[in-house]
Amino acid sequence: MFLYLSKFLPLFFYPLGLACVSLVVALVTLWKRPRTAAIAIAFSLTLLLFCSNAWIAKSLVRSLEWQNLLPAEIPNAEAIVVLGGATKSAFPPRPTVDLSEAGDAYGGLRLRVIYAAQLYRQKKAPIIILSGGRIDWRGSGSPESADMATILTSIGIPSEAIIQEPDSLNTYQNAVNVRKILLSRGINQVLLVTSAMHMPRSLQIFQRQGINAIPAPTDFLVSEGELQ
Repeated sequence: MFLYLSKFLPLFFYPLGLACVSLVVALVTLWKRPRTAAIAIAFSLTLLLFCSNAWIAKSLVRSLEWQNLLPAEIPNAEAIVVLGGATKSAFPPRPTVDLSEAGDAYGGLRLRVIYAAQLYRQKKAPIIILSGGRIDWRGSGSPESADMATILTSIGIPSEAIIQEPDSLNTYQNAVNVRKILLSRGINQVLLVTSAMHMPRSLQIFQRQGINAIPAPTDFLVSEGELQ
């Protein structure tokens, strides 16, 4: 139950969710408390106007994405850890595994899975650990780790270089389950691959588990050119 709440409740704290809640309050109080309704409507409109401003939105995204920029020379590690959240299982009429919105490219930006493959081919680490299960409400497809493995092998990454962790349903479980794999294999340092906006929280969770993780963010939504 907590897992489902952790996925569902945050939606009400996003700008659109907060605006919808505020409009519901306005609707309920419209007849008996028109002043409260007016305040709720004004709050909704202000929030939507503020958060839909492109400059403000990009600045907020940048504040997260640019926290863990990599040096020009990416250091070597003992494994590459890729967090799930970017695939759709091969249900008909899909002919194979698809990349979801979290895996789409914006202006040529690299995907989590593709970036992990690039790091592997650059010999930054000898193995790739894919971490991610699949929550029931999104369908009974294969775990995201298996979907990511399908994509990696289809672009030439050897299956023996891939380790799947199919049980994690959130970032905390990613860290806990990956830590078990690292301990069993004597791995001390990893490159952590996830979307740039997701990296600050992911890195903090992994470090709290005692994992020596080097951030390797990808899927940047804001680049220097877009801020000019």
